[in-house]
Amino acid sequence: MSSPSHLFSAVVGTGFIAPVHVEALRRLGRPVVGILGSSAEKARAAALTLNIRRAYASFAELLDDSSVGVVHLASPNRLHYEQCRQALAAGKHVVCEKPLAMTATESAELAGLAAKAPAVTAVCYNVRYYPLCLEARQRVRSGQLGEVRHVVGSYMQDWLVNESDFNWRVLPSEGGALRAVADIGTHWLDLVQALTGLEVERLCADLRTFLPVRQQPQGSVQTFTGGPASPQATTAISIATEDYGSILLRFRGGASGVLTVSQVAPGRKNCLRWEIAGARGSLAWNSESPNELWHGRRDRANELLVRDPALLTEEARRYANYPGGHNEGFPDTFKQLFRAIYDYIDAGDWSAPRPFPTFQDGHREILLCAAILKSHQEQRWVDVE
Repeated sequence: MSSPSHLFSAVVGTGFIAPVHVEALRRLGRPVVGILGSSAEKARAAALTLNIRRAYASFAELLDDSSVGVVHLASPNRLHYEQCRQALAAGKHVVCEKPLAMTATESAELAGLAAKAPAVTAVCYNVRYYPLCLEARQRVRSGQLGEVRHVVGSYMQDWLVNESDFNWRVLPSEGGALRAVADIGTHWLDLVQALTGLEVERLCADLRTFLPVRQQPQGSVQTFTGGPASPQATTAISIATEDYGSILLRFRGGASGVLTVSQVAPGRKNCLRWEIAGARGSLAWNSESPNELWHGRRDRANELLVRDPALLTEEARRYANYPGGHNEGFPDTFKQLFRAIYDYIDAGDWSAPRPFPTFQDGHREILLCAAILKSHQEQRWVDVE
């Protein structure tokens, strides 16, 4: 296993999120020595654009690179399971984009392998690492809100609002049977459970596919680009994955919740919102205004905390690097997530609690998705396995 002084990384993937990984690692001073694409051409182009020394021809070649200590998987969903297995077998630390796998059977196996491996494994639920989400976690866990009664929220986007909008994620063979829920809803579910310490035990889901047919261009379409760069011939494709979903939640211990997700909400580019109501107070946050945390009370004036390290708890302060008034946003969450992971690797104590989303957390999200799909198909409340 690589020592802290020799902890080089390689990234798998060249799409929307892979350059985010590269940039975040470089901001932390963590060298990225190579990149792998879906083709040799894409790998070479990405290496040139991102100024990375090596473009791998295959995943096997990447794993054979003895200089690589950490493998970052930003590849399509269907590849995660096998790539995680191979990377762990090769003795690498693994940082995997969500979802961890395509099925609960696969994710359970990966969680089991991770528990036995002399390596660090993590899943990129980066939204946890907005400083004010970390601050909210401390306020909830310290009892400032009293007993949590209910949690409500949503995750809204508009990048798939038109029939002509197409991406591999809409295909079950590529992204899985769930789309909006699995792609963005899992971020909300992971975040809310991390904030409150509560686990979803029962749920009831209603999903909708508003666009049962989409036009697939002959060329590839990157995430969030709004369609192909130029007009292309298209093919009509039947769509079974959901554009929208609403899910009623019951948490272990008695709290209730509701989540709505949509990738067809015009004007909402990437808006995650949550509000936690306790017996003595409430907290609310919105990813499109990530430097503001609302604290509501009945018996005195509400407060609006604007992110400022000087005003945060110690636990949140170490993940807020800029002074008050200097906003931190989406790219910073990856930097802070990777900071937590790499600091843990540097420390070298695998028995210590892991302050980042693990493969076990990734498996839990797959179980939630399985329950959501079952609930929708059977139109009833179901228990989470």
